[in-house]
Amino acid sequence: KEDGRVSSVSVQQLIEQISYVNKAKMIDHFGGVEEGAYEIYNCVEKIIKQDILGCETTELEGKDLGTKEESTAPEEVVFGDVLWDAHDEQEQMEAFQQASNSTCELGFEKYFERLNDLVAAPAPIPPLLVSGGPGSGKSLLLSKWIQLQQKHSPNTLILYHFVGRPMSTSSESALIIKRLTLKLMQHSWLVSPLTLDPAKLLEEFPRWLEKLSARHQGSIIIIIDSIDQIQQAEKHMKWLIDPLPVNVRVIVSVNVETCPQAWRLWPTLHLDPLNSKDVKCLISAECNSANIKLTKEQEKKLERHCRSATTCNALYVTLLGKTIACVGNTGNIDETLQQCFQCQDTVSLYRLVLRSIQESLQSDKEKSLLREILCVIGVSHNGVSESELMELYPELSSAVLASLVHSLHKMCLLTYGCGLLKFQHLQAWEMVRLEYMEEGENVISAYRQKLVEYFTMQLSRDRVTWRSADELPWLFQQQGDKQKLHKCLLNLFVSQNLYKRGHFAELLSYWQLVGKDKSSMAAEYFDSLKEYEKSCEGEESMICLADLYETLGRFLKDLGLLSQAVAPLQRSLEIRETALDPDHPRVAQSLHQLAGVYVQWKKFGNAEQLYKQALEISENAYGAEHPRVARELDALATLYQKQNKYEQAEQLRKKSFKIRQKAARRKGSLCGFALLRQRALQLEELTLGKDTPDNARTLNELGVLYYLQNNLETAELFLKRSLEMRERVLGPDHPDCAQSLNNLAALYNEKKHYDKAEELYEKALDIRRRALAPDHPSLAYTVKHLAVLYKKMGKLDKAVPLYELAVEIRQKSFGPKHPSVATALVNLAVLYCQMKKQVEALPLYERALKIYEDSFGHMHPRVGETLKNLAVLSYEGGDFEKAAELYKRAMEIKEAETLLIGGKATSRHSSSGDTFSLKSALSPNIFLEHGQR
Repeated sequence: KEDGRVSSVSVQQLIEQISYVNKAKMIDHFGGVEEGAYEIYNCVEKIIKQDILGCETTELEGKDLGTKEESTAPEEVVFGDVLWDAHDEQEQMEAFQQASNSTCELGFEKYFERLNDLVAAPAPIPPLLVSGGPGSGKSLLLSKWIQLQQKHSPNTLILYHFVGRPMSTSSESALIIKRLTLKLMQHSWLVSPLTLDPAKLLEEFPRWLEKLSARHQGSIIIIIDSIDQIQQAEKHMKWLIDPLPVNVRVIVSVNVETCPQAWRLWPTLHLDPLNSKDVKCLISAECNSANIKLTKEQEKKLERHCRSATTCNALYVTLLGKTIACVGNTGNIDETLQQCFQCQDTVSLYRLVLRSIQESLQSDKEKSLLREILCVIGVSHNGVSESELMELYPELSSAVLASLVHSLHKMCLLTYGCGLLKFQHLQAWEMVRLEYMEEGENVISAYRQKLVEYFTMQLSRDRVTWRSADELPWLFQQQGDKQKLHKCLLNLFVSQNLYKRGHFAELLSYWQLVGKDKSSMAAEYFDSLKEYEKSCEGEESMICLADLYETLGRFLKDLGLLSQAVAPLQRSLEIRETALDPDHPRVAQSLHQLAGVYVQWKKFGNAEQLYKQALEISENAYGAEHPRVARELDALATLYQKQNKYEQAEQLRKKSFKIRQKAARRKGSLCGFALLRQRALQLEELTLGKDTPDNARTLNELGVLYYLQNNLETAELFLKRSLEMRERVLGPDHPDCAQSLNNLAALYNEKKHYDKAEELYEKALDIRRRALAPDHPSLAYTVKHLAVLYKKMGKLDKAVPLYELAVEIRQKSFGPKHPSVATALVNLAVLYCQMKKQVEALPLYERALKIYEDSFGHMHPRVGETLKNLAVLSYEGGDFEKAAELYKRAMEIKEAETLLIGGKATSRHSSSGDTFSLKSALSPNIFLEHGQR
């Protein structure tokens, strides 16, 4: 628009059209094309961040803002300790939607009845086999039937998996079983530790199915489409042969030619070729979509042609209809029909389709690019994105790519899955191989090499995305290049990416290919991590390092290498306590993981203390009704159950169940569509609604959310509105106002506006001192952060009383001999040393040393670090002999730790489980401000 008026008739017409479209967004703009594109980009980015990411990351909403979470690390959706891969789930949703896309039903009613009979039949009943040739409509039948079941039987739980191309991620048996188990757990409100070891996962699945089906009120139907495309299907799907639980039914589809022999005895529903009525209906639907009317003569020719099993195949007929529709009213339909009639199967018809697309291209360059695109997609693991294609082929313009992709998509050659271009049907990929790769392995190898070079270049720029982790190791595996595969696996970020997305079996299979057993693999990862640690500088890289150590520890725990898992998990904890804060939620995550190892080791006393510490941190950080708190409660309940403390376990389970129920009602479906609706309503209420404590709390949560996304300007807006509303509704001295003040102070601290932060922290402290108990966690929180701020601003005299108060609070909370008290004592000692008050610092260090020795034993890293600090004090006081003795002891502990981390010594934790308490060692750096001078 120009000056608020529509600039032309065509624009007016466009606006009228758009006004009928739901969810359309119009941007008023008058100016250059580039500026307009930039406006649109900003608008889309804003929508994604606020509406979509905002909803998906509500997990991050905390009670208080402490240290900012990394905005690049999305929160994990946790089921037990198994990571849910949202990408794999999205791929399945898209596969289901694509499978159910059809212009007509193809006379499926008779098959629907047979499937309904299976569900109603008395147990026990073996799986039903849906068989047919490639492209006979098996996926379409199953997806349409799923939709009918979901509509008419809401109490029936339907779990489906559509297997894509063989060798793709969707055909990985361990991932399929893990996904099905997690979906069952999600519907059964059950959160229990679930193994990631592929062999154990497959072995345990029948037990999970038995256990979880008993908790479900209605029927459970498991549908696996194209099960014969799974790698070693018979071996990995043994559970199908076992008797199924009474309320469970299983339906699997297979190609007639590739169905395992043992399965052929199951009851079978065979899809017949289409009858002449269905053929006519399908072709008419395609022609009608292009406004084409066939003559009676043409219809008779088609009827005569479509009589064999291959020419009455659903995919063949669909392709035939699309080919006729593509010619349009301008082309010669009779000539096209004549060409089609020479194609007696789907692959040859696909070849004709490809050649017609080639002929429509204007230049040899475009024809060459078409070949390149199809071949590079064909040799990839899971497909290739449009942006990757444009980087692989710089001469490929976006206009040419859009035109090619449109033609290939329209003619059922390519489809989209999670933003990647892949083949829509196996026959399309088979045709491309026959057409372009007849020369064999050399051609395939050349295209693979092109992808290898592209993703290797990405790695060299430190760009480890899920794409490079998905493609590169797999490509090396296909090439048989063990040396490069080995090097790629030792890129810690590649392995972390695969593991954190649950691709455990894939990672393990790569290591087996390079000939490494579990122990040598663990040692190599550890050496690689220690080498990487040397290059880490600054808080951000240390946080990243902690994540890598945690991933390694969890991976080793899942492999059953418990003694080797402890060291990386401890190191992760040490780094987080130093780089972030001892009360940071990520510290709770580390404690939780360490506790899990001790549970498996049957050192229940150690595990209990760690879980309790993690629970306390989570409650302080997120509030008492957060899913993270429920996770710690569940972990403790499981631990008590193992110790036969059933009453305590039951209490915690009930508490956790209530939290999860509330969270689930808030959260809606896993994929967040309900969340989007809820967030829109919430924002509307906030804009139009009255001042209420609930609205003020929501504003505060939104502020926290934007803060964690590093959108500080928006965060400040929401936090200020929350504070103002709370002051109006609750009064300026209410503890909720202290929370808003605290959060705003943390935000100003982040923006380096230290004076503003100081003023707000002081106000929050004043309210909390008057309103809360002297040992309340929220009071301790504000005390600690204000003390750190004073220290940062060089106001050491102001910091001292707060550090002293922190010691008092911890003594009241935990008792005088707790390691937490020792930590507070050391922090105060460090401050005194900065103020050149070594005399005051000495007794604090000595008392802290005594607590650490009593709690952890004489060889613990915390003891070593405190000895080192005492050595520096003795040295500066002129007592060189004592300094040398203390330093020698500190070095002995350090050497013992190095041996342990290298896996060359036995664990320092005794089998009695008494020597380790609460948290593991703090990082060597946290107390060394004094020592490092």
